[in-house]
Amino acid sequence: MSTLPVVAAVDGSDDSLRALDWARDAARRRAAPLRVAHVRQYAVWSQPDVMAVAPPHPDEDEVLDAARARLGAGGGPPDTEYLAVEGVPNAALPELSADAQLLVLGSRGRGGFAALLLGSASLAAARDAECPVVVVPRPGREVPAEAVPPGPGPHVVVGLRVDSPDDATLAFAFAEAASRGARVRAVAAYPWPVPTWTAPGQVVPPVIDEAAVASETRALAEGFLAPHRERNPGVRAEPYVVPGDAAGNLVAASRDADLVVVGRHRRRLLAPVRMMGSVTHAVLLHAAAPVAVVPPSPPAE
Repeated sequence: MSTLPVVAAVDGSDDSLRALDWARDAARRRAAPLRVAHVRQYAVWSQPDVMAVAPPHPDEDEVLDAARARLGAGGGPPDTEYLAVEGVPNAALPELSADAQLLVLGSRGRGGFAALLLGSASLAAARDAECPVVVVPRPGREVPAEAVPPGPGPHVVVGLRVDSPDDATLAFAFAEAASRGARVRAVAAYPWPVPTWTAPGQVVPPVIDEAAVASETRALAEGFLAPHRERNPGVRAEPYVVPGDAAGNLVAASRDADLVVVGRHRRRLLAPVRMMGSVTHAVLLHAAAPVAVVPPSPPAE
């Protein structure tokens, strides 16, 4: 196991306390230290006649005190560090990920509009962090039921793009499943129906056989899962091949999942900034289970 810490971002909100509980359990499973971080924001004014608001003493932090009390009541990991950071969460949280193996935070913080499904800090961390980020949603999210139920027992859902799979995403899903004694359920969605455009306003049914598309998708998924099965012989993995959009199928699969694992887009020549992708963004907004966003594998030389 890595000696890098699991970082839990807290701000005193109920969402962040749920994330703290999740991070505590993750640190135990990984035999890793836990770092509880509070990013504190204070007004800084440019006018010379206005006094800036000074931060409190580093040892005085009510948010970290509440986190200590919560972890003490639940029996936190033996190696726990509490850290107060001055700055803006959208920038400070990705910086904290540079020396972490996992960053955990709630879907919403104390600021912003209460009706938002995903806070700006959570979005920035998922997009910009150097390590995998887990966003813990609020309980009670309603999602549609799957066409094929997953069956009993714990399972980790992972999104598998057979046209551009990412090894880091699959490796993270298998490692999480192994630590939980769970199985991996790889959702491989293929677009269907596929419209064929002949002229403006005219659409004809596809000549492609759906059974053939599903069979090819399953064969590709099995091939990508094979090396991870070999490296994790104790983890049972099953492809779930389904028609339709990937985001909708992953959200439906989150209904009874312990964790949903999705990847983040690689930087591209014409788009050098970090990008999450529309599927990952939709899953973060609507999934009922915690969502892990995994940075892409380094590009091959």
